[in-house]
Amino acid sequence: MSEEVNEKLIELTDEATGEKVVFEHLDSIEYKDRIYYVLTEYLEDEAETSDVYVMQFIELDDGNETLEVVEDEDVINHVFDEFKERTKDKYEFLE
Repeated sequence: MSEEVNEKLIELTDEATGEKVVFEHLDSIEYKDRIYYVLTEYLEDEAETSDVYVMQFIELDDGNETLEVVEDEDVINHVFDEFKERTKDKYEFLE
């Protein structure tokens, strides 16, 4: 479940632990008629390196919205490759 903190920050609750984590929304990418968010954990002190997560935007039957972690490696690779291409001048990527 997500709760917007501001236009770039999204607070998510880990369903397993109940812990709240704030992520920075880096990009939204449409692939195969679905919307995927590219996120990184938000840290007030900018880290030199950080992990990037691909999550799928889902509208639930009750009208609520949520983000789910994508586990399909093909989808993750496609979305991340497109993200790298779109932002190659903004970020340095480790291979």
